[in-house]
Amino acid sequence: MSGAAAPLHTLSVGTAGPRVAFLHGLFGQGRNWQQIAKALSGPDGTAARCTLVDLPDHGRSPWSREFSLEAYAAAVADTLRATAPGERWVVVGHSLGGKTAMALALHHPDLVERLVVVDIAPKSYGSLERFEGYIREMQSLPLAELTSRADAEARFQEPDPGVKAFLLQNLRRHGDSWRWQANLDLVAADADTGTLSRIAGWPLAPGDVPAYEGPVLWIAGAESGYVKPEDAEAMRALFPRVRQLTVKGASHWVHTDAPEVVTEALRRFVAPLH
Repeated sequence: MSGAAAPLHTLSVGTAGPRVAFLHGLFGQGRNWQQIAKALSGPDGTAARCTLVDLPDHGRSPWSREFSLEAYAAAVADTLRATAPGERWVVVGHSLGGKTAMALALHHPDLVERLVVVDIAPKSYGSLERFEGYIREMQSLPLAELTSRADAEARFQEPDPGVKAFLLQNLRRHGDSWRWQANLDLVAADADTGTLSRIAGWPLAPGDVPAYEGPVLWIAGAESGYVKPEDAEAMRALFPRVRQLTVKGASHWVHTDAPEVVTEALRRFVAPLH
């Protein structure tokens, strides 16, 4: 296996139809896409075969010693090849998963039939400043003192209930002890590098790799700010067959804010493969 963190943990939804892989964002898990995967696979599970991937350092997948987007993409490539040898995939990625999906399409184009990038652009975002508060909060939770999940929820200071639930899904109990499933130390160390953050960065300059020639759907949240008009040029340079869908009223968590819109967009994008 290539890739530092393969094999990756996956969940399967659906029994027939095109292969669709879902890649989550930072501090997420594959099952964050379960609702949309079930809707996409249809009532009898034959409209799509969905694989929900836990990225390295997340969920039930192995941890890395250091972050590398190329290694993430290689680990996903290994996992998809092992899941369905010789088959091609529609790959859907949100945020960090979107960067991983783009790197996968550029480095392993033989695997990717179509690509869906959700609310992220092929650029550096400078630093993990947006996540530093979450990281500090997670680090400050006294794991050795916790008596129950309710106790953890009471101690965790995040005011947004949706964000709190999202972050605390990473908390796992083993007997009488608690631990973070996500590789918090790795993310925190990356955040400490400031503008040198690899997680916030983008390692590929124009001309580093050939453009990906397959169809690409680029979904952005209108209220997010992660995708800006000036990002279109870089996106087109790497993905010349891109078309953009901006979802009104949606934040960075487009698939959570507008699951029906995202599901319908995916259904139409996957339909030509039936």
